[in-house]
Amino acid sequence: MLNWSGKLKSKWEIYKTLKEVVMRCTKQLGKLIGLASIIFLFYVALAHAGGEAAVKTTTSSHWWLWPIILFLFTFIIGIIAPMSGVGGGVLFVPLATAFFPFNVDFIRGTGLIMALTSALSSAPQFIKKGVANVKIMVPVVVVSIITSIVGGIVGLWITSAFPSGKYYITIALGLVLFLIFIVMITSKRVEYPEVESMDGLSQKLGLSSSWYEPTLEKIIEYKITRLPIGILCFAGVGFIAGMFGLGAGWANVPVLNLLMGAPIKVAVSTSMAIITVNDAAAAWIYLAKGAILPLIVVPSVIGITIGARIGAWLAVKTKPKFIKYLVLAIMLFAALLDIFKGLHGLGVV
Repeated sequence: MLNWSGKLKSKWEIYKTLKEVVMRCTKQLGKLIGLASIIFLFYVALAHAGGEAAVKTTTSSHWWLWPIILFLFTFIIGIIAPMSGVGGGVLFVPLATAFFPFNVDFIRGTGLIMALTSALSSAPQFIKKGVANVKIMVPVVVVSIITSIVGGIVGLWITSAFPSGKYYITIALGLVLFLIFIVMITSKRVEYPEVESMDGLSQKLGLSSSWYEPTLEKIIEYKITRLPIGILCFAGVGFIAGMFGLGAGWANVPVLNLLMGAPIKVAVSTSMAIITVNDAAAAWIYLAKGAILPLIVVPSVIGITIGARIGAWLAVKTKPKFIKYLVLAIMLFAALLDIFKGLHGLGVV
């Protein structure tokens, strides 16, 4: 008589062993890809620092190289962004400004389109599931949509009205990147903040809601507070997003979560919905001024979209902390390089 239980047990042990080997390989693969991505970014930085003259010569004769380089560059950013918890748009604009010879207006316009594409791909699902709160979004967007348009107008006016305007924008971008770096280092997310009482405006607008959380198998109820202060914060964030072409998730989420008391899942989802409105409005300003160049936008959007899917898969399997800290180090390096590049253009250094 065959010993089926013994055979099944043996097969089960083989399966568990293979599964463990695959998991270990996946973790190592994630680390290798993260390191390779960061090495690639540093290589681009060194190539830029040592070969600006060669870049100018190549731009006219081998223009077709730039879409390929941009695709690879944004593909790498797309991979490391989910693994590090840093938004792809926040990485693209300062890094591209620091390392590429493109006009800063084109880079900012591309950054807006990239952030808008990412938000549009996820926001409808969040709204459909009831996680993104439209009632919170509406009063915030009424103000931030105006400031994002004003930010886009001011940013483009500075580069066109002043001979050295692009250098002022580059310096300001480096300083904003410092701000983002500090926010990301110091802010802590609270999964379910406790709100003791709502402010008067939030009560009148009925800013309390609920959603079904499948991981807990229950309905989560929450309420919002400090809406007037939140609106002022979003006004400033909208201006920065429009002026520099940055995705605003780095600021939207802490404001919604830590200041206004929204659960982290609601904060992230509502932030995506807010970005779809703010960045769309600001993008029209750049489009009207001819600052959205398909040669830069198309490969960048495709690269970061494909890379983000791979990065999201790797982030589920492995979340090496050193990747996050190395990416933050690159952000700090890009901030310094942007400031140096701007000051060098002004003849200060």
